[in-house]
Amino acid sequence: MTITLAALSAAHVVLAAVWLGAMTYSLVIVQPRALRLLGEQRFEEFAAVLAHGARTAVLAVMAGLALTGAALVVLVLAAGDQDRTWWLLVVAKIVALLAALAVFSWVSWRLWPRRIFALDAELPAVRAVFRRVAITLLALVAAQFVLGALAGAVARN
Repeated sequence: MTITLAALSAAHVVLAAVWLGAMTYSLVIVQPRALRLLGEQRFEEFAAVLAHGARTAVLAVMAGLALTGAALVVLVLAAGDQDRTWWLLVVAKIVALLAALAVFSWVSWRLWPRRIFALDAELPAVRAVFRRVAITLLALVAAQFVLGALAGAVARN
């Protein structure tokens, strides 16, 4: 393995781990505890403050994953042909990233405004949609992580 391939692999894995870890921690630990501690109205204020500016960071992580992933594909292909299994894993990983981008975009530009302007009576339903979407996004991010690990293992054989 060349130093370039190792460095790109490390950067790609760290970006994926940061995204997966942050989402898991937020969904499993931060949000449920903050809701219990703060109550519904203060939790909404907290969630808005927490989310402010996060869109840029998440999009930067996605862009970093796409760029390091593309560079890894180029390097792996330069080292030799890959079999059908490797290609299927890489394509599935790309599809999962694009699906995550679509879900994240929908949440950012459609669902957040709905949440911010929701009446108190509407908040539980909106929060339930957020939770389902967060679980979907978490599954997509986890799938990317696993698919990348499998593609890396297949490429080495």
